[in-house]
Amino acid sequence: MDSNRAVIRGARVSARSVHPSVDVVTDQDGDFSLSLEPGEYSVKVMAEGFLDSTAKLDARQPGQTLEVMLEVAIASATVTVTDLGGYQIGAVSSATHTITLIRDTPQSIAVVSKEQIRDQSMESIADVVSYVPGITSHQGENNRDQLVIRGVSTSADFFRDGVRDDVQYYRDLYNVDRVEVLKGPNAMTFGRGGGGGILNRAMKEAGFTRLREFTIDGSSFRNRRVTGDIDQPINKKLALRLNGVYENSGSFRRFVNLERYGLNPTVTIVPGANTTITVAYEHLHDTRVADRGMPSFAGRPIDVPIETYFGNPNDSHVRANVDLWSTLVTHQMGKLTIRNRSLVGNYDRGYQNYVPGAVNAAKTLATLTAYNNATQRQNFFDQTDLTYVAKTGRAKHTLLGGTEAGRQQTDNFRNTGFFSNTSTSIQVSLTDPTTCVPVSFRQSATDADNHLTTTLAAAFIQDQVELSRRVQLLAGVRFDYFDLKFHNNRTGEDLRRADRLVSPRLGIVFKPLMPLSLYGSYSVSYLPSSGDQFSSLTTVTQQVKPEQFANYEVGAKWDVRPTLTLTTALYRQDRTNTRATDPNDPTRILQTGSQRSNGFEAGVSGNINRSWSIAGGYAHQNSFISSATIAARAGAQVALVPRNTFSLWNKYQVVKRLALGLGVVHRSEMFAAIDNTVTLPGYTKVDVAAYVRLAERWKLQAHFENLLNQKYYLTADGNNNISPGSPRAVKMTLIFGF
Repeated sequence: MDSNRAVIRGARVSARSVHPSVDVVTDQDGDFSLSLEPGEYSVKVMAEGFLDSTAKLDARQPGQTLEVMLEVAIASATVTVTDLGGYQIGAVSSATHTITLIRDTPQSIAVVSKEQIRDQSMESIADVVSYVPGITSHQGENNRDQLVIRGVSTSADFFRDGVRDDVQYYRDLYNVDRVEVLKGPNAMTFGRGGGGGILNRAMKEAGFTRLREFTIDGSSFRNRRVTGDIDQPINKKLALRLNGVYENSGSFRRFVNLERYGLNPTVTIVPGANTTITVAYEHLHDTRVADRGMPSFAGRPIDVPIETYFGNPNDSHVRANVDLWSTLVTHQMGKLTIRNRSLVGNYDRGYQNYVPGAVNAAKTLATLTAYNNATQRQNFFDQTDLTYVAKTGRAKHTLLGGTEAGRQQTDNFRNTGFFSNTSTSIQVSLTDPTTCVPVSFRQSATDADNHLTTTLAAAFIQDQVELSRRVQLLAGVRFDYFDLKFHNNRTGEDLRRADRLVSPRLGIVFKPLMPLSLYGSYSVSYLPSSGDQFSSLTTVTQQVKPEQFANYEVGAKWDVRPTLTLTTALYRQDRTNTRATDPNDPTRILQTGSQRSNGFEAGVSGNINRSWSIAGGYAHQNSFISSATIAARAGAQVALVPRNTFSLWNKYQVVKRLALGLGVVHRSEMFAAIDNTVTLPGYTKVDVAAYVRLAERWKLQAHFENLLNQKYYLTADGNNNISPGSPRAVKMTLIFGF
């Protein structure tokens, strides 16, 4: 508790004696449970914003009561860190809307910590998922973040502190505390979509610990980047934080560059002992040259230099302006916690690109087309959670009830490119596929010009039941009302589709040993017929039911030691209600198509010992069309899903001022598209790093990507938009504070 006897959630409690130490995290009620051998212990409690507290405990005497009171930390201190924290994250709230130990959550969860982000010089979502098993980065037409999670491609299942951030743009990591990847359907917690999983960014917030940190990056291919993080407590009740980034970088791809800047101020207010208010605003601007990669030939990526650019780089561009306002209000009333989070977003993005197409039989010419697209979207979401801790007999319940309301308005506009104002395609030479042929952009008969309004209302309930110290249950259900109104500006046509969705979730955790959890779970998600970006609605899609994703999963999570976790998961996921052509009438659509994903995942994160940090995993996946769809035959393999992926990152503290890093990423071959005609070869890539502490608050790190200069193809968007991976590159980073 704090000095006002308000409970402290998420505090780290450790008990130490001659026996191995045991660590836990306090729950919503401030309670914790430790399994100890008889003996005398020193119990230490640590929580952010409070002074550490230590109490003595004699575990040989029954019936003792231990109350720990923490005092607010007022004075700031200078700390010299010689052994940096590891990559393990003990608890998250995104999976259940309550602070829950990861090992007690019946779901596959991977967390990339801020320490790992810093050590691997990560800047993008694609960087993050390269060391997360079971996820492939999609090209996303090289104008947005897009992932393939357990065989499901998505550009919309991105969240910010648990709230939907579903517009297609490139997100930055300058203001991110950690990235959480929750695999399998997540509708109970996050609503529609999320069939394969979701990615949640936990953002940095103003805290009551003074911080000044700046980072300067410079690397191969003219990459230049600077970030800043300033956290300043004003008094006991008010703290301010400011994060910023500016980047102006080139690329190993000819003519390709980007410029971006972002600013993210946050304010934390503590008006009373039981209430916390956080307010944040972010502005992100991103412009870059649009690059759709290269085509294929004879079932493989075309054999041209990987820097070759197809199209007119002077006429290709991507633009995104993002403004986000968010608030979080948390209030504690005894055993009841009330939390309200709101997010208002204004997104203005567009791109104009040249798209490489088929290569002729003589392997001399490639087809080129062009188009542009603009999207404006305004989002408003409001979530309210009520959490209450109660006991019935020996069972402890963490009860959750909540609501969500949202409204989104979207405008889409697309033009087709006409070369020399006449033709929608031209052919360019493979020896020099850049072009300066003039192109005029105007609407064709099928180009989008529409306005969509979506309205969301949802309610959910959940119970986390601790039947005993060894058995826990999780049960919940969510009710969603999703209403989409579509207006075609060109024809005046109005269409509407309203869906009422019920998404259950069940899970059980059995703990044969306190650090070891065995779990099983079942969950369901739905994707409305308008797709994850609901960019259009037709008289056909208006009639069809949402696609359904059902996930069956068993797994194990073992805290081998307080700082090292091993995880495994075995799953089957079925995607049904996908569209198929009626075999007796090709003009009719039936919802008989289906997809199945079977897989096994294993992960590791944390510290082997005080000097050795580790993160990575292995995934085996088999995602295939189990019943024919409009796009593919039964038995076809899902695009961008390799059978095997393996990644392992190691950091070792050699001496006080020097550490070394080694990373290995392996991916087996995969298909570029659902027709299974073009294969992206498998590859193994090695990265290394060196970290030198120059002074107390100054550190220099060098990151060598693709040390062996392996030629590989990272991802694709269909058979003829293939993105090669970077050749050998060096990044130098200076981190300093004051």
